[in-house]
Amino acid sequence: MGMIKKLLNFQAEMDRFVEDGSLDDSGESCLSQDDIDPRDTVDVSKGFTFAEVNTVRASTSKVVCCHFSSDGKLLASAGHDKKAVLWYTDTLTPKATLEGHASMITDVRFSPGMPLLATSSFDKTVRVWDADNPGHSLWTFMGHNAAVMSLDFHPNKDDLICSCDEDGEIRYWSINNGSCARVFKGGMYQMRFQPRVGRYLAAAAGNVISILDVETPACRQTLQGHTKPIHSVCWNSTGDLLASVSEDAVRVWTLGSGSEGECVHELSCNGNKFYSCVFHPTYPSLLAIGCYQSLELWNMSENQMMSLPAHDGIIAALAVSNVTGLVASASHDKSVKLWK
Repeated sequence: MGMIKKLLNFQAEMDRFVEDGSLDDSGESCLSQDDIDPRDTVDVSKGFTFAEVNTVRASTSKVVCCHFSSDGKLLASAGHDKKAVLWYTDTLTPKATLEGHASMITDVRFSPGMPLLATSSFDKTVRVWDADNPGHSLWTFMGHNAAVMSLDFHPNKDDLICSCDEDGEIRYWSINNGSCARVFKGGMYQMRFQPRVGRYLAAAAGNVISILDVETPACRQTLQGHTKPIHSVCWNSTGDLLASVSEDAVRVWTLGSGSEGECVHELSCNGNKFYSCVFHPTYPSLLAIGCYQSLELWNMSENQMMSLPAHDGIIAALAVSNVTGLVASASHDKSVKLWK
């Protein structure tokens, strides 16, 4: 689809829905009938815009992951070409290209507390890089016997990185010691630490999410309800909601209250498949969902949808910066885009 070059006004779309009960075809096909959450709402009377602000051809092949630095000044992207690229977010010009993996990169994450980033790969390794001087990797962690599918830094423990492989093995790595600190089972495709507190680790394997206690690491809860494999998980900024994405459904779970583990929102889709998601940095009730070629904006509190043409391929990953308010999208069309 063509590139968006003008502001797309969310207010007009929502007002039309309020006035005549209609939505466009893509929104209608994806709308589910779950209960309204009265907490954070998007005030349509004030208007809401979400538009592409920059784009770059990020690779010669598919881009499958992206992440912002904690200060929002850098964006990392990576994928099938075995390289990670650091971009200045204000201009989307490259700062550095990180090379060293022998196979495609599956995930990239910045440390929340230090100028470090890490990459995981089909080559069964995790590499840690200095974001200020990324000429070569500082550490290469080896020990996985299968492709490493995902990784994450703990939000408070600067020494701790976690990774998971396609055999379901999870490993804790100590940056200070340069060694593996713990091995256990539970995650296969994607994992994310709970932000801020860092009490839980959400790990997706098949159509189930395990909520693991970071310290023990016992399984505290198993979140079930998806009927197809889960592609992506993401926490909201406060760490009390977790969203999970499979190709035909998005589920939002509460994990910070007395009703922990309850599915509070569900979105089903019979049309465009879902691949990735992220909570909007300004409107906590708004979830951006990456699909094939389009971004779906789901207002959970009002149970309304809007579809935006975005890429020419699958949107494999989304990232958000709470500092700048930017959302990044990474696609199989070899490009990375910024939205606000």
